[in-house]
Amino acid sequence: MAIILVLGDQLSPNLSSLAAGDKTRDVVLMAEVTAEATYVGHHKKKLTLIFSAMRHFAEGLREKGWTVDYVTLSDPYNTGDLGRELRRALTRHAADKVIVTEAGEHRLRAEMAGWVDARVLADDRFIATQAEFNDWADGRKQLRMEYFYRDMRRKTGLLMEGNEPAGGKWNYDAENRKPAKSDLFMPMPPRFEPDAITMEVLVLVEDRFGENFGDLTPFWFGVTASQAEQALDAFIENALPRFGDYQDAMLLGEPFLYHSLISMYLNIGLLDPLAVCRRAEAAYHSGDAPLNAVEGFIRQIIGWREFVRGIYYLKGPEYVSANYFGNTRKLPNFYWTGDTDMACLSAAITQTKEEAYAHHIQRLMVTGNFAMLAGVNPHEVHEWYLAVYADAFEWVEAPNTIGMSQFADGGVLGSKPYASSGAYIDRMSDYCGGCKFDVKKKTGKGACPFNSLYWDFLVRNRDKLGRNPRIGRAYSTWDRMAEDKQQAYLSSAAAVLDGLE
Repeated sequence: MAIILVLGDQLSPNLSSLAAGDKTRDVVLMAEVTAEATYVGHHKKKLTLIFSAMRHFAEGLREKGWTVDYVTLSDPYNTGDLGRELRRALTRHAADKVIVTEAGEHRLRAEMAGWVDARVLADDRFIATQAEFNDWADGRKQLRMEYFYRDMRRKTGLLMEGNEPAGGKWNYDAENRKPAKSDLFMPMPPRFEPDAITMEVLVLVEDRFGENFGDLTPFWFGVTASQAEQALDAFIENALPRFGDYQDAMLLGEPFLYHSLISMYLNIGLLDPLAVCRRAEAAYHSGDAPLNAVEGFIRQIIGWREFVRGIYYLKGPEYVSANYFGNTRKLPNFYWTGDTDMACLSAAITQTKEEAYAHHIQRLMVTGNFAMLAGVNPHEVHEWYLAVYADAFEWVEAPNTIGMSQFADGGVLGSKPYASSGAYIDRMSDYCGGCKFDVKKKTGKGACPFNSLYWDFLVRNRDKLGRNPRIGRAYSTWDRMAEDKQQAYLSSAAAVLDGLE
């Protein structure tokens, strides 16, 4: 008899550990443990999502004939640790074997390695295996998502016409950078009313984690595979057709625009990534969504999602400690409150607090951009992202933060730092219109802080970035500036940074 341990981000009926088990003999163990709930200060909505989805998944397994031993967080005998709960279950059921699908995060993989006689199976819910990614990466001077993505297109056949990409191009990103206007029709993602199980979890989270970051209610996330499928259906029908055009746009009061909000469902196992991509592809073939939208959406899943996972395992546990620029500044307190006069940061952080969600440009070009320009320790930025977003698990979050957002890996994941002045934010959003700071003003009192911080960042990191071909033009511009203008930028940046202290 075996104990089959199912983790909180493994809520998939086709999980390899379940496929290897026998429901007539084996017992499924699921446990809510303090160690997993507290390794960072998770957003209250994130905790609710995971605990409620776990409880619903357990009920679904029971309906399919499995014996499920479910240990709640409030169980008085709960030891708070997965390994100890596993040992308790082995004794409780007189079991002699353990079957588990490999964990997604390094810390849990290391813990599993110490579990005696555990049969650890590969997680086959991804397009590329770890071995496939390592083989692809072997011998390459640079690891670039675009080339990996093309191989994933070839492997899956998604948006392929024989050996060529649909429409003749692999990537339609150049068509996906339109700013949005507030008079556009914005489809709202479906909202699910909490059932009795979720209501019980909401009480638990408020009681145990009431001081954590984020608003607990209203809680409207899906917590079952059926609800996740409904969310996908709504996106495909209502938002996918315009997703491509406006995927980089930001608007006050419109936290979702045309985004899918399914990453959290993908990352805990309620949706299958390849099946999701097939649905989007079908919308293109039926004429219900244009190619630029469908390609951009599919690229996020079989391109970025798979690529960052590969980087995470390839580079190992030490990757999260990378600090290419040697940044040491503490994360500003307003990242936890949203209390700042910078309208873009206030909007993105307040939305994060309310919804446990912000889309990729808000994360990359607002909160991430500011942290990098200001010289914040990238490990603190990493832990913030890991805590505050419902879709954040280290295997997917850390490379996006350490590599893409903070360039702390020195170019392993991306070819250049995503640094910008306020002009980019002004072009892609309506945040700047009502801001206390003037995005058109470059230096001095009332100037947008991003403007001076951008140049200060480049100047202080010239020894590391000066030869980067993708930002060489910026240094040429700096070198042509009059000395008094250069000094004005640096003085303004110093004033901004002093204010952060």
